[in-house]
Amino acid sequence: MALLVGAALLGLHFVVAAFSQMPLTPVKLRYLSYVNAYLEPYQSQNWMLFAPDPLSDNRGILARGKCANGKTTEFYDVTAKYIKAAQESRFFPSRMSRLVTGNVMQLNGGDPVLDKLREAERAKRKPLTPLTAFEKTNRKEAVKFLSRYSLTQIPKLCDGKPDKVQIRSYVQELPAWSKRHDPKAERKVEIQDMEWMKAGSL
Repeated sequence: MALLVGAALLGLHFVVAAFSQMPLTPVKLRYLSYVNAYLEPYQSQNWMLFAPDPLSDNRGILARGKCANGKTTEFYDVTAKYIKAAQESRFFPSRMSRLVTGNVMQLNGGDPVLDKLREAERAKRKPLTPLTAFEKTNRKEAVKFLSRYSLTQIPKLCDGKPDKVQIRSYVQELPAWSKRHDPKAERKVEIQDMEWMKAGSL
């Protein structure tokens, strides 16, 4: 009997995991929050290893703080240090950079189907399809995480007593492979400033 129950639970787990990876449908939109509550954070599915569209840009986060006296600091790059460390250690890279890059992807990317739809709308200069409730929640969680993370990364921020923190995400398109050594090749950069977050709420 125990073997039967175990097999049923294992089968249910695989069904839920497969459901999380299916294309976007009304059914998925309705039940995905329940699926994510079960799968995350330890069993979430990620097929980036097999991604047919590798990244063709640089992404990262800048952050700045606002002190209690009203002074606003300069932006500080909280991404570059760990990306550099990962690139310098090919065999045993630090995974710290993934804390940022994963959340930056969550900020800028949604469902692949909706992303392609919005790209087509942008190209045709049509109004963009609004974010779904799930995308809004994901974005809000990413902003909160990146803001909290940034507080730990900016050295001597407001003498250790910041009042607020703001993050700025950047996406820099890389030039075509044939122009990779051309310093004049266009490198378009998109910048997005997030709302200020109270340090005490993080």
